[in-house]
Amino acid sequence: MDWLQALDIELFRFVNLKLVNPVFDLLMPLLSGNEWFRPALVMLAALIIWKGGLRGLVCVLVMLLVVSVGDGLVVNTIKHAIARERPFLVISDTHRLVGLSGSGSMPSAHAANWFAATMVALIYYPRSLWLMLPGAILVSFSRIYTGAHYPSDVIMGAILGAGYAVAIVWALENVWRRAGQRWFPLWWEKLPSLVAVQARSESTDEEGEAEFSGPLPKTRGIAPAGFRAPHVTLDTHWLRSGYVCIVLLLLARWIYIASGTIQLSADEAYQWVWSKHLALSYYSKPPLIAYTQFVGTALWGDTAFGVRFFSPLIAAVMSLAVLHFFAREVNARAGFLLLLVINATPLLGGGAVLMTIDPLSVLFWTAAMLAGWRAVQEKGTTTDWWLVGVWMGLGFLSKYTELFQLLCWAVFFWLWPPARKHLRRPGPYLALLLNALFALPVLIWNSQHDWVTVSHVAGAAGVGEKWELTGEQLLKSLKNVSEFLGSELGLLNPVFFMGMIWAMIAFWRHGRRNPLQVYLFSMGAPVFIVYLLQAIKARLLPNWIAPSVLPLFCLMAVYWDMRWRLGNIEVKRWLALGLVLGFTVVIFAHNTNLIQKLTGYYLPVNLDILHRVREWDTSAQAVGQARRALLEEGKPVFIIADDYGLAGQFSFYLPEAQSAVKDDPLVYCRSSTRPENQFYFWPGYDRRKGENAIYVRELKRSNPAPLPPSDRLLREFESVSDMGVSNILYHGRLVRPLQIYACRGLK
Repeated sequence: MDWLQALDIELFRFVNLKLVNPVFDLLMPLLSGNEWFRPALVMLAALIIWKGGLRGLVCVLVMLLVVSVGDGLVVNTIKHAIARERPFLVISDTHRLVGLSGSGSMPSAHAANWFAATMVALIYYPRSLWLMLPGAILVSFSRIYTGAHYPSDVIMGAILGAGYAVAIVWALENVWRRAGQRWFPLWWEKLPSLVAVQARSESTDEEGEAEFSGPLPKTRGIAPAGFRAPHVTLDTHWLRSGYVCIVLLLLARWIYIASGTIQLSADEAYQWVWSKHLALSYYSKPPLIAYTQFVGTALWGDTAFGVRFFSPLIAAVMSLAVLHFFAREVNARAGFLLLLVINATPLLGGGAVLMTIDPLSVLFWTAAMLAGWRAVQEKGTTTDWWLVGVWMGLGFLSKYTELFQLLCWAVFFWLWPPARKHLRRPGPYLALLLNALFALPVLIWNSQHDWVTVSHVAGAAGVGEKWELTGEQLLKSLKNVSEFLGSELGLLNPVFFMGMIWAMIAFWRHGRRNPLQVYLFSMGAPVFIVYLLQAIKARLLPNWIAPSVLPLFCLMAVYWDMRWRLGNIEVKRWLALGLVLGFTVVIFAHNTNLIQKLTGYYLPVNLDILHRVREWDTSAQAVGQARRALLEEGKPVFIIADDYGLAGQFSFYLPEAQSAVKDDPLVYCRSSTRPENQFYFWPGYDRRKGENAIYVRELKRSNPAPLPPSDRLLREFESVSDMGVSNILYHGRLVRPLQIYACRGLK
């Protein structure tokens, strides 16, 4: 194999050094990658869909799938497995014309993507070969000329890309030919093949058939003669489409959280520490999040996947329940479109991968809402009310916002008099009793800890704060309300947020005679309105209204479906705009590095919403290195974090701390004279008399100047010395500056 490697290097030198000329120096970097390429690609895709009709749409979707799966799974996996260094790192005199890249060299992703796209284009538009193939060859050649790849890298990438393109298209075609005919016969009758798709105005001309003579099945793009779809309804198709969507999203989210694209958030790591100290309740939150993470990590280990395992599963279960509810009470098409809306909403999309209290809260709020709708029907049973109580009780054990559902029930009984007859039956009171029983663990724990949660939650919500009619207070209130509405506008998707508000207004004006609309309004609007009013007094977090979002989206879906059936075409346009905007934001929010792939530039840290879930392993390594340096003095060394979030992250990402977190913690939060977080209620580091410690605080990125140690820290130790600031970088950008102190001799 040595001769093959030598030949590879010689060919690289010939292209990269011998063929150097001013024209290629200008042209090849542009072919290798430029900021206009991807926007032009988007415009080209739009043109293909516009001019090509159904065939153009299928071609673009298949190409997007092939390139995404191939680049993200196949190419990157092989790159990491082979880990071949780029030629400019090995050959010192390389004529390098493109930026440095930390990824492996074998195979070339550019070559793989271009040849994969060429193969897909060839399948749907055979004449495109004369454009796509020269383009693929030139781009591949440019990767050698610019010093980014060896010739063997691009050859392997080309073979690989063309190969998995054919394999993926072949798999899609066979799945559709079998499953499509069985599960979606009405749609399959119109589109029996994903390969031979007729254009908008074609019938049977050969160009329209786009037959491919390779290993793909041949078909003329129309249903076989004599085919008759079985007796199924379109609603069945929409329902089955929802099932497929839910399963695919579940698998995609599990793959995403297993990929390590993002690391744990501060709350996730903090609550993971709770899961190692199970209790009846905790300082700021009910206990169910700790028990959920306990089960997840028991199944999958103390990994990010174990911590987050249940979040995608919760989203799938909730989606399935809502889909069935709409299929039964409205129609399956509306349920499917609502499913798309939910997943095109950044707040709900983020909640489907992060394991905090919100996924649990939204799940049980929704479950109580759906069970409650059955309970208030004419044939509602005591069992239905029993389920309402159970779900509301579990919701309270997830998040204290669940108490607002009692207010929602009061509003419903006020707005819908026919439902009040249930108040003369035992069902609602059984639900209240069950709800109270589920609250007992929280009440018992708080009674043992001076009702600390009550004071904490009240303080966070601004309860008890005075509000006076002054100019300064009015400006502050206006700022709070503007921030609240602005945050919700962005996190709930501008189109869907405005659609939700419009649906509430339309309901109040015209829809109060429809019991379902009354019920959905009652289950969401009171929470939103209470928090909106509370924003006048205090600054609120945008996720606090999370349980109210789904009921209000359901109300919006009912309203839009009614307008759609009345022939209002604007509804379709706004829905399409919201879905395109939402899915674009959700995709980029899951991996903001895609911005760099489109523009060539990484987002500034302040604009990168993922900076809080990056480089925590690197941060822990920096702290671990400082600890090992202090260990050389011969005394045990523990770690003190300036806040609970840092303590949680170091406990999770520092291996020696993770293994000791339950029985003999290595990481502590700074001591305090009053409860500020859950660490206050656990044994502190005061039992480590005479030992040394590393104290870590996170500085402001805007002003990372070192700060003096606190008076409390100076009183606790015999001496405190500054070990400097460790700047944690991500792609050369400062993510977090960590100031580290060496603390000697705990008094």
